Amino acid sequence: MSLESALSVALTLRGAEAHALLCDGALPACAECEASLYPRIERFVRQGPQRDLCRDCFWPAERVYSELGIRVHRYSDWLTDEDRHAAAEIAGRHPVEDIHDLVIDDLPIGEHALAGALRFFATGSIDAEPHGEAVLRRYLEAAVLTARATTRLMRAIDFQAVMVTHGIYVPWGIVSTVARREGVRVVTWNVAYRKRRFIFSHDDTYHHTLMNEPVEHWQDTELKPQQERELMSYLASRREGLFDWIVFHRPTRQDPHEIAAKVGVDLSRPVIGCLTNVSWDAQLHYPANAFPSMLEWLVQTVEYFAARPELQLLVRVHPAEISGFPVSRQPILSELKKRIAQLPGNVIVVPPESGISSYALMSLCNAAVIYGTKMGVELSSVGLPIIVAGEAWIRNKGITHDASSPDEYFRLLDRLPFAGRLTPEQQARARRYAYHFFFNRMIPLPFIEPKAGYPIFQLRLDTFDPLRPGATQGLDLICDGILHGKPFHTDERRERRVAASV
Repeated sequence: MSLESALSVALTLRGAEAHALLCDGALPACAECEASLYPRIERFVRQGPQRDLCRDCFWPAERVYSELGIRVHRYSDWLTDEDRHAAAEIAGRHPVEDIHDLVIDDLPIGEHALAGALRFFATGSIDAEPHGEAVLRRYLEAAVLTARATTRLMRAIDFQAVMVTHGIYVPWGIVSTVARREGVRVVTWNVAYRKRRFIFSHDDTYHHTLMNEPVEHWQDTELKPQQERELMSYLASRREGLFDWIVFHRPTRQDPHEIAAKVGVDLSRPVIGCLTNVSWDAQLHYPANAFPSMLEWLVQTVEYFAARPELQLLVRVHPAEISGFPVSRQPILSELKKRIAQLPGNVIVVPPESGISSYALMSLCNAAVIYGTKMGVELSSVGLPIIVAGEAWIRNKGITHDASSPDEYFRLLDRLPFAGRLTPEQQARARRYAYHFFFNRMIPLPFIEPKAGYPIFQLRLDTFDPLRPGATQGLDLICDGILHGKPFHTDERRERRVAASV
């Protein structure tokens, strides 16, 4: 069973009629496809995933749902020959430079197609990819087919809610946008940082909702001493990843002064941290971003600091570039050096393969500038001032300095170095949000078991009893959200016993 099939059973046990929509090889590209799986990408361009990935994708899922008594819909059942012809024609007709902004029937088809192609290549741009355009056109064709199939399905059956993982890429992002247009409530989910926990969101991908959720959910809740200890203990554990699903490196304990000497930082001059993120991840349109891409932000940041020799910029390249899944095919340092061949002397770069802890590096800093990394939540909790230029989830919380244009960003940089760390009031606010983020928004499911490989978890269910109403508070909360639109955060309802054990 998968998480989604288990949720189908749980919803059925609560009186709902659950359906499953499965691709039966009808799409010419999808989120399961990655360049790393195709040593010869021209093979994927010619024949897509049907001769390999599709063979082992559809039938196991269909068998599980059928054995559970869940009604299964196949994509091909909701597509016609005219749909297939039209999708191929649309994918071949539009100029490649226009695809990102392509909207069809009020659906941002092109945005999700491009996000899917970037994920396929694990890169922030397809411009340098020899087969980039051909792969993008496959994703565009798949997006059009998904839109047509799901539109027809949702108009034939009166669904009350649709649940998808991520809520972006192809097909999940297209399913979400069709549902919203058709007036069907949307629920998205993804694996959370903490083991056995998941993030669910209403209406949109969590990449958007976590930036924009109402601050009333957390800002007025003072942390009790036990909660603060619990939070700080967990944040300390993240340095080694003891309670998390994914760990990019396991650094040993390191003395900050030794680290400074090792990387070449002069502690007599102010140091500003700069944390990158993976360039291909969740490449959607974020209206509040100050720059069009992380690379452009990084280039202009380095150029700015070249004119501020009294400061040092300590760039930490995200370890997930080489240890994440999929591995990035566009190393940010290589891209930076294409634009700035000789880095300024006051810019120090710690590469992704370095075993030096990012937390230890940031302890050397007066402040940090970030684009989309999640570390802003943690660093602000320990008092470090943060300047945000991109889609980081700490944005819009009244904690960080948020820039929505280059001019605004550079005005913030002009204020560096800051006079001090966050005030006690600011740090308390940061910790209230961090607690909400790591403890209330990440919903525990104790029947989920971490495992090596992909996927990173498996279900530990001998019977359906843990799926029944009242058996698991986290599952009750998720089902209440799906069925009745209730918030997906635990507040005081969370299972403290589970939290203590994970």
